[in-house]
Amino acid sequence: VQLQAFGGGLVQAGRSLRLSCVESGKLFSISYMAWYRQAPGNQRELVAGITSGASTNYADPVKGRFTISRDTAKNTVYLQMNNLKPEDTAVYYCYSYSGQWGASWGQGTQVTVSS
Repeated sequence: VQLQAFGGGLVQAGRSLRLSCVESGKLFSISYMAWYRQAPGNQRELVAGITSGASTNYADPVKGRFTISRDTAKNTVYLQMNNLKPEDTAVYYCYSYSGQWGASWGQGTQVTVSS
């Protein structure tokens, strides 16, 4: 399974970005998908996750601002990030898990939020 993430960039605080992650495998429809992030000096942390049944979970700092969704027809998971804050600055990683293939990570995409 390969994951390719897109959509990072530099934005001002209060603006929005949408990250996309395309999974190359054939198990997307049954995979748990998630976004993690890692800021310099910090551990990688879960941002949001979505099950194959579209149940979602969010880290407390992003609740109400970020939305995770998935499009099975496109093998793609999205992270809509609104009202971005400087503390959201990090490298964002796409993650997938299935019983057949285990865990996979994407290459990461940088999100930088200026104040």
